[in-house]
Amino acid sequence: MDEKKLEILERASSVYLKFGIKSVTMDDLARELSISKKTIYKYFNDKNDLVKSIIEMKVQMDSAVCSNTALQSDNAIDELIQISQLVIEQFNDFNPSVFFDIQKFHKEAWDIIVHHKATFVQNMIRENIERGVKEKIYRENLNPMIAAKLYVASSDAAMNSEIFPWPEFKFQEIFIEMIRLHINGMANDTGRAYLKQKLNSNQDV
Repeated sequence: MDEKKLEILERASSVYLKFGIKSVTMDDLARELSISKKTIYKYFNDKNDLVKSIIEMKVQMDSAVCSNTALQSDNAIDELIQISQLVIEQFNDFNPSVFFDIQKFHKEAWDIIVHHKATFVQNMIRENIERGVKEKIYRENLNPMIAAKLYVASSDAAMNSEIFPWPEFKFQEIFIEMIRLHINGMANDTGRAYLKQKLNSNQDV
């Protein structure tokens, strides 16, 4: 990918995450990025094309990072904790209107997100569950597909501003609570003891 195009995607993504999408015009974005609108339109047809390209980039990057994390983590619980820390870091200054804006005004980008969650994310969690059972830190009677679908549904709820209105509820606090409930619900006694040890040494999750 062209270096300038990648730079615009990364910086525009930060602006949208902070301020939302609908409220930021292309003029606003050009001012925030200290570039001309002409430069933006050199690489993107319109705002819809820009948002779609940002989502495509994020999906590719997130998939690569999560896959690498799974390979490098010590066990299934470590894997989920590390991935959760990455998610929290990514959405630290998250404006909850972002996903509403994408769903309502940018259908192509929203379809990419839905497909990503229904395929990559769901499969990643299912594989994590199967790993945890083999490692004897998750319950043997778990149904991996049901638990994976519940994780995706919980993630959707965590980002739903109607369920958790901002600023009363911060995404970081919601997601931390969600992942703790998820792991505790899947872990056996050995896994819960390990999780408690990890939580005592790491208060971020």
